Amino acid sequence: MSLIETIRTNTDTLIGETELEDRLRGNRPLRVKLGVDPTRPDLTFGHLVVFNKLRQFQDLGHEAILIIGDFTTLIGDPSGRSDTRPVLTKDEIIDNAQTYLVQAFKILDEDKTTVVYNSEWFDDMGFEDCLKLARKMTVARMLERDDFAKRYAGNAPISIIEFLYPLIQGYDSLILNADVEIGGTDQLFNMLVGRALQKDAGKQEQAVITMPLLIGLDGSKKMSKSADNYIAFTDSPKEMFGKIMSISDDTMWTYYQLLLESDAAQIARLKKGHPMAAKKHLAAALVGQFHSMKAGKHELEQFEQVFSKNKIPDTMPTFTWSDLLGSADSAPLFEVMAQSELFESKGAIRRLVQQGAVKIDSVKQDDPNKEISRPTSELIFQAGKRIFFKLLA
Repeated sequence: MSLIETIRTNTDTLIGETELEDRLRGNRPLRVKLGVDPTRPDLTFGHLVVFNKLRQFQDLGHEAILIIGDFTTLIGDPSGRSDTRPVLTKDEIIDNAQTYLVQAFKILDEDKTTVVYNSEWFDDMGFEDCLKLARKMTVARMLERDDFAKRYAGNAPISIIEFLYPLIQGYDSLILNADVEIGGTDQLFNMLVGRALQKDAGKQEQAVITMPLLIGLDGSKKMSKSADNYIAFTDSPKEMFGKIMSISDDTMWTYYQLLLESDAAQIARLKKGHPMAAKKHLAAALVGQFHSMKAGKHELEQFEQVFSKNKIPDTMPTFTWSDLLGSADSAPLFEVMAQSELFESKGAIRRLVQQGAVKIDSVKQDDPNKEISRPTSELIFQAGKRIFFKLLA
């Protein structure tokens, strides 16, 4: 496989391929840019797709530039949005940025990564500088973006500051003299603005590489925290393993390709076996990557114990009655479970009970209002096949 074919692996679009090939034949490492806006504390497996590509460039000897968009987060990236993003405070952005770096270096080689914050140059810009930058783009060009066009057609508000976002992202590329920019397919317009600004300044245009957007746990929408269909880098081994096991078989093969970077031959061999075996291997491997191979093996054993052998897991959250319910002698089942804080809401608990998914000491429960008395020794609560907790006297 040639170098450019290696780089094209798992990509959706590569713009500027000829120029990129010329630069790859040069004697200097390329400056490969990836920007992330610290809008939330956790990175998700959706980010893993682009981080894998950036790490690939590191492995090939190039310079990875990770931009923490602390300035752009004040605006909020409108890509793929049907509404305006909420505004974060600077303190929230700083806190999120610190956690991002800890998580990013689970994938990237820290010693080969240059980290920059785009506030380093934007904080020094005056209003006149902003006006000069704004002249580089027309409203008509901005409305070529699919998300802006849909919002405009639907009379949904678009703030002027959101129009500036692609220019600001593109300006990062101009300042950093980026040779390559990586992002999801929803970032294509923004990255092309970077090429346009570089060309306008008489500089070499960056190559643009877009990566597929990872499908979330629901099997249909893009993985995101707002859609609550995500797996976070910071999920516990148990959470991570369980979420991966919940995906559909079709989605599983995409995860093999984009997250584990398995090639077509490897996936073809796995497809000859049982899908459940392949999914267990996927879950154990990803837990191993973010935690340890020992943790991945342990969660596999626990999963098989619970799901295949219908046994209680060896470890689970443990509470005392007084921890949850104080001095009360009894409480409704839904209240006992709610106080564990392992469930989304009391309504969700009621639904689980009504669906026959809740057991106490392996006995199915059918009434969420059933009074549960303080145990004399212990009770094992099970909700579905993923949530267990122990309640002591």
